[in-house]
This record gives sequence, C-alpha cells and structure tokens, in this order.
Amino acid sequence: MSDTLLLVTAAVAAVLGAAAAGWFLRGHVYGLALRRKQRFFGLPDNSECLLVVSRETGADGAVSRNDVFALLELAALIKACHANAQVMSGDAPQQGFGERTEICLGSPLGNRRMAAHLHSLMPGVSFDTETAAGPDRGALTVGTERHRLVNGSVEHVLLARLTAGQGGRPVFLACGQRSITHQAAARHLAKHHVKLARRYGSGGNFVLLLRVVNSQAYGPDVVEVLGDVTKEATTP
Repeated sequence: MSDTLLLVTAAVAAVLGAAAAGWFLRGHVYGLALRRKQRFFGLPDNSECLLVVSRETGADGAVSRNDVFALLELAALIKACHANAQVMSGDAPQQGFGERTEICLGSPLGNRRMAAHLHSLMPGVSFDTETAAGPDRGALTVGTERHRLVNGSVEHVLLARLTAGQGGRPVFLACGQRSITHQAAARHLAKHHVKLARRYGSGGNFVLLLRVVNSQAYGPDVVEVLGDVTKEATTP
C-alpha cells in the first residue's frame, strides 16, 4: 500500500512539475515575443502612440469608413504592446517626431501631417494632384517609377517604418491612393510585423510598395508586395 501511495505521489509530483515547467516556458516565450514587438513598434509598457488620420474631403471633417477600420486594427496592435493610443486629425498635430511612436494614415492631398512627413522623410515620393480626369490623376511616383490608380481595381500604398528626430521612436506611414489602401497597409503591418522585424531588425527602416488588387471585390484583403523602395523613396 505504501509503495502504491509512493508511486501515486511521485506521478502527481511529476505532472505538477511538468505543468509548472510548461506554464513557465509559455510565459517566457510570450514575454520574449512581447518585448520583440515592443522594440519594433517603439512601444514599451505604458507608452503612448500617436495615431494620425485624414479627414474625408467633403464630409464635414468625418473620417472615412476604411480609415476607421484601419484605426481599429492599429489600436488592437498598440494595446497588445501594453501601450496607449491617441487619435488626432492630420491637420491638428503641430509637433516634431521621434519622441513617441507615430502611425500616420492618408495621402498628402488630405493629410497635412503626411505631406510634412513625405517632405522630410520620403522626398523621393510624389502624388499627382491634378483634379481633372485623366490617366495620371492620383498617380503615385516613387523615384522615377509612376504607379497609376484604377479605382477598385489597382491601387497602391506605401508602408514605411522610418526613424528620425529626437528620441529615436519610429514613424510608421501608410500613404496610399485611396482610403481602402490604408486599411490594407494597416492589416499587412499587423499580420507581418514579426517577419518585417526579422528582415529589417527591431530598429531598421524600410519603405514597401504594396498593390491592393480588385478592392471592389476583395476589399483590403488581397495585397501584393511590389518591392522594397526604401532607397528610391528616401532619396530626393
């Protein structure tokens, strides 16, 4: 009887020990993943992230539906880093960058903050501002390459992580031809941030050119990475 009791006690102890080791290992792995995510986004515990969004033209200052969806995805990502989000209009912020992480959505046509970032951080990027109908209306030029807009069919967006200014916190930019491309870029960032951190490092800069395919049928879900255009975008 004592031998049986001894065996049962040993088995229970082994199970409890394995459970404790598994719990500790899961916590350790989770902690490492969290710290890597926080370093990539520049968001330590209880830090603040500034979300800057465009106002929709002709809609009494409202934010477009797709930009709202993008903000929701980004807010969840910020919360997962144990940080806090502050949302502001692209016309409101009058401050530098680098002291806290910033994620800016929109084109320079409707977001003054984005226009300033392009001028300072991506001088090799320009948007066609022609209002008359034509094949180059809304075209995005990176370096010498022009990418035309076909509404609902072929739309482009730049997804960038750039570090500059005092403090060294990154600025993330989702600068596209239509608001649905901003949601596509935000979703791509949320889905692939681990792969991006592995490729560029936790403090690396990059500018990716994405193409949103057939958004009228697939929404922001079908995205192609056309390439890394960091050199072209950051060279005047």
